[in-house]
Amino acid sequence: MSNTQIFHDSESDLAHKAGWLTKRVVIYGILILWTVICLFPIYWTLTTSFKLAPDVMKGNMIPWVDYTPQWRGWKSLGLSPDTIGMESTVREEFLKRFWNSTVSALCSSALAVILGSMVAYGLSRFSYRFGFMRNPDVSFFFLIQLILPPVGLARPFLVLYKELALLDTRIGLILLYTLTVLPIVIWIMRDQFQAIPVELEEAALVDGLSVWGAFLTIIVPIALPGLVAAFILSLVLTWNEYFFAALLTSTDAKTLPVMVASQTGSQGINWWSMAALSWAAILPLIVIGIVLERYIIKGMASGAVK
Repeated sequence: MSNTQIFHDSESDLAHKAGWLTKRVVIYGILILWTVICLFPIYWTLTTSFKLAPDVMKGNMIPWVDYTPQWRGWKSLGLSPDTIGMESTVREEFLKRFWNSTVSALCSSALAVILGSMVAYGLSRFSYRFGFMRNPDVSFFFLIQLILPPVGLARPFLVLYKELALLDTRIGLILLYTLTVLPIVIWIMRDQFQAIPVELEEAALVDGLSVWGAFLTIIVPIALPGLVAAFILSLVLTWNEYFFAALLTSTDAKTLPVMVASQTGSQGINWWSMAALSWAAILPLIVIGIVLERYIIKGMASGAVK
């Protein structure tokens, strides 16, 4: 091999490595930029909870550089280091709203996943006929429920809940939230079940299992990442729901989003209190997302989230 050919091969390898490095830098640069854009609202919310009014108005961004952090927002909730051991009606109110949101979101999401997975399994494995409607029509019927604007359902639910004595109750919120996220769970889990080979259930039936036995012992463990992904999506939607919580509750069953919105008044907006409340509302979802990260990734990779 001549020296010229060796030189050209070396140049080709260097060009290839340079191109590969450039692509990696561009890709990671875009990912880092997108991460900063996505995390900036969380950072802004957290830092605002430690600002005084002048710092909020001036748009100061960097703690200990643009401003000195204070516990203003957390003190207003009775959650600062110097008030955490003292009695606080605001803290009691916050904990009550936090508990209402937790119970309503967890129960409605779990109920939606249980009911939605059974409906989705039936739609993916059996053929149904309701007049002119077949399986695709039934699936589409569930999907179009998401098109209905919440304000269009306000009066019917007000009248219905008044007759059933469900106004300002957690049970009322749980039932309503279950209905709102059920179509999403059905569509997610239907695709998930359709990706599982039918031969697995047929083998289980041959071994003596019933349809329910095959579903619970064979299908559910395989579809667990999709179930977790559907549960987390439902949890996020129900945890952040504001319209019906503000409409159908008054004192006993109010949730955190309603309390956050109540920080606006005739004197203006208490940005520090709103930021502290918002961060307290965001934190549980962040923790759940971190703990269940591997299930979310598996669910997305297997087609549970499109």
